[in-house]
Amino acid sequence: MERKGEELTGVPARWWRKLPDGRIQCELCPRDCRLHEGQRAACFVRANKDGQMILTTYGRSSGFCIDPIEKKPLHHFYPGSSVLSFGTAGCNLACKFCQNWDISKSREMDTLMDQASPASIAQAAKRYGARSVAYTYNDPVIFAEYAMDTADACHALGIFSVAVTAGYMHLAPAREFYAKMDAANIDLKAFTEDFYFKLCGGHLKPVLDLISMVHHETSCWIELTTLLIPGYNDSDDEIKALAEWCYRELGPDVPLHFSAFHPDFKLLDVPSTPPSTLRRARHIAMEVGLRYVYTGNVHDRSGDATYCPHCGRAVIERDWYEILAYSLDEQGRCQYCGTAIAGRFGHFGRPFGARRIPVVLHEA
Repeated sequence: MERKGEELTGVPARWWRKLPDGRIQCELCPRDCRLHEGQRAACFVRANKDGQMILTTYGRSSGFCIDPIEKKPLHHFYPGSSVLSFGTAGCNLACKFCQNWDISKSREMDTLMDQASPASIAQAAKRYGARSVAYTYNDPVIFAEYAMDTADACHALGIFSVAVTAGYMHLAPAREFYAKMDAANIDLKAFTEDFYFKLCGGHLKPVLDLISMVHHETSCWIELTTLLIPGYNDSDDEIKALAEWCYRELGPDVPLHFSAFHPDFKLLDVPSTPPSTLRRARHIAMEVGLRYVYTGNVHDRSGDATYCPHCGRAVIERDWYEILAYSLDEQGRCQYCGTAIAGRFGHFGRPFGARRIPVVLHEA
């Protein structure tokens, strides 16, 4: 965790305490890293400097981009809108299959060249017409202070905040964090402790506890994503158990996205997920009773669409990130039968589409 001769710089961090032996303990996530002077935590971006915890990536980003909100993926949060996305570096999990590993596993803080204050991010989102700002690419849990300050700046300008996260966070800081988030896509990576421990270096229960807390105790809209990896978490039994937990703990209306794996990082010897696996998973989850189940990372118009749970008509038709047809009113009610669709909706104008627009922020 420590590099000789390294000069640690950053801003004061939250959620830590001093230990009797002189170390400090981070209390942000279940790793509970205990740090000597000069040491970095497992996430690499929180560190002990002069007996205080600092966040070394505050105000520094790995890049900014305007994306469709569907790419997060969020299908029930102002569909067709655009979102200003950014991340920093580091992660508090160690997933062997990480598909953003060049950012999340980065150990070169000097690669974070884009300097951006919370105010400048909010102003850029306003300038580019983005309805939301997303904290993504790496996990916003580890730069929570930066994300929360940015959320405050965004809310002052009428812009929403979106977290794209693995949800590996203690509940006390999570309550503060999600109080400032308007929506989140949370990874439920698998439904076994063995998977979380061996492939992610973490544990399942804290993630389940957090998902339940966010849904029941906050106003943050949530959708879940499970990346299905052949031979690891794609059995019928596990998919059914995951879907049954969602139905039992969250109800039928929280959207669940099954996404296709491709070989990456340290899991290069596993084949890509067949589209048939995603369709099978979607069928199982809907048989359990979930109303909104999607497939991702494959071309599947049926698995992309949102259907009215009452009349069965497609009320949002998608092709990848493009919205082809939209049949909801501003309150999110089906235009065919009047049934309310769960989510956050409003005026639907011209959809942003599948564009991805890199942007550079300049401090005033």
